[in-house]
Amino acid sequence: MLHGDVLSDIEAFDGLRPEERAALEKHLELISTSRGQFLVSQGEPARALYIVVTGRFEVLRNGAREAIAEIGPGQPVGEIAFFSGGQRTASVRAQRDSLSLRLSVDDFNQLAQANPGVWPVVTRTMAQRLARTTASGGGASYARPRTICICRAGQGGCPEPFIKYVQETFGERQDTLILTRQIAEDALSGAQARTGLFDSAEATQWFNELEGRFNTIIYLTDPDVSAWSLKALHQADQVLFVGWHSAAACGGDELQRNDLERHAGELFKPANIRLVLMHERLDTIFGTRSWLERRPRIGMHHHIGIGRREDFDRFFRFVFGEAVGLVACGGGAFTAAHVGSFEALREEGIRFDILGGTSGGAAMCAGFALGVPVAQMSRHIQEMFVKRKAMGRWTFPRYSFLDHTVMNEVLAEYFSSIDIEDLWLPYFAVATNLSKNQLWPISQGPLWEAIRASSAIPALFPPVFSRTGDMLVDGCLIDNIPVRTMRSLKTGPNVILNLDIPRPTPRPVDHRELPSRWNLIRQMLFSRGDSPNRDAQGPHTVLMRSLLRENADLSGLIGPRDLYLASPIPADANALDWSDHEIFRSRAYTYAKQEIAKSRLTGHPLLN
Repeated sequence: MLHGDVLSDIEAFDGLRPEERAALEKHLELISTSRGQFLVSQGEPARALYIVVTGRFEVLRNGAREAIAEIGPGQPVGEIAFFSGGQRTASVRAQRDSLSLRLSVDDFNQLAQANPGVWPVVTRTMAQRLARTTASGGGASYARPRTICICRAGQGGCPEPFIKYVQETFGERQDTLILTRQIAEDALSGAQARTGLFDSAEATQWFNELEGRFNTIIYLTDPDVSAWSLKALHQADQVLFVGWHSAAACGGDELQRNDLERHAGELFKPANIRLVLMHERLDTIFGTRSWLERRPRIGMHHHIGIGRREDFDRFFRFVFGEAVGLVACGGGAFTAAHVGSFEALREEGIRFDILGGTSGGAAMCAGFALGVPVAQMSRHIQEMFVKRKAMGRWTFPRYSFLDHTVMNEVLAEYFSSIDIEDLWLPYFAVATNLSKNQLWPISQGPLWEAIRASSAIPALFPPVFSRTGDMLVDGCLIDNIPVRTMRSLKTGPNVILNLDIPRPTPRPVDHRELPSRWNLIRQMLFSRGDSPNRDAQGPHTVLMRSLLRENADLSGLIGPRDLYLASPIPADANALDWSDHEIFRSRAYTYAKQEIAKSRLTGHPLLN
């Protein structure tokens, strides 16, 4: 079952001589860990190092329910505490039945005593790794799924075009095995399955050997619950529910969960469950919410059109952790710059699998996700914000300074009758939940309401209230550049659109000379010249400057595969004045083209 130099892929042992690693491997002990069982527990002494052979583990800290990292085959468990002689800093729990190799600290110390050169090699390697981790800010890691289970969704059959794509794409690859019940039966017995066949010692050894030989195994279940279907689910890192979508069937019994789905929902965390909806029609989607309401534990859903290879490819980039995301910051009128950046990115051949943003960035990403042409987006901006003054109609400040009804009307008009879950591309908008004092990503519900909530600038616009009564305002209060939200949804490279807003020019103002309300009214009514307090900024400008201050720490969030673009904004530009949107767009386009060209010359992986 174990082949080659087992320790050669472990970074801490990479500098050892082959004979030293071979001596250690003689002391490796094979350990079996059942689904849900802890391999190590936080706070206990680190008396052993583990190396995952097959399976999948999650890393938990301080009793949290959500994992901070995942560990897959070939990866070590607890090596830093092992070499430092300390205590476990986190717990590691099996996400499915797994096998790992155990090396005790006593066996390692015996080798180190016999070979004094071992410790300097190990400590130097670990110090280098720690320095890299510190420099990158750490962050959760992702274990690429090695075993994937495909089941039917709903009461219909598993769509044949999806199975055909899997067979055509992965069937000829040397590193991938597509496994059906018949193949397993033939390999194990050559006869029909009997009770307990797939749980036998022979079967366990065979499945583990397969995981050692293939980089990816795709299990195709039976249509219903069977011994084979249950075995496939128990062997899987990730499960895919695949069904036909028909708007006419939404709300009917065809969408009810089947027994396999219910069983998988008890085995897997939502992050490891995906719903795939196949479409014969390639126009506007309706009714996805009916699927999701019946499946509350779905981590993410995907739409795939028959005959559209790009949809299939995008989906599997998500599965294998390679999906490309676009993250756009907020900034009022300045976010028109994102249109120019997006135009340049499209011209350079970059396509996005998921989009999300804050405030104005959420609105722009919504247009991009809908496939609105760049020129048309510029016309929409002109119509919404310049002609109809969606952010320029002041009102009596009972609920807000600006008349929100204009903004509501234009958003509903341009994004009407569209739910986020019905978009072909995954999308999210980020708001701030003042009721819960936390960031509030929105990935379901009416698209226009999500944009409105994400861009509800406090005081300028009234909050948006959720169906449960939570008060939602502009997401920039907590995270104006929601890279963390994007990373919580997927791994893979991202393009991050920020704004380089210059600091305002200092203007000396004697605050003691600011007029009272009656003097202000008299100045407004009777003054014939400039106000003596003309350099003092109004509340809307002060508010926007306060919200757009540098409030996002991106250290550790921008990786080597990410592309970061901070479009320059002209000095003294007004974040509430949309009349200059074409200037912002044009400058951002030129800047993005230049930065992309520089990154391509340096061999940026997203561009080469």
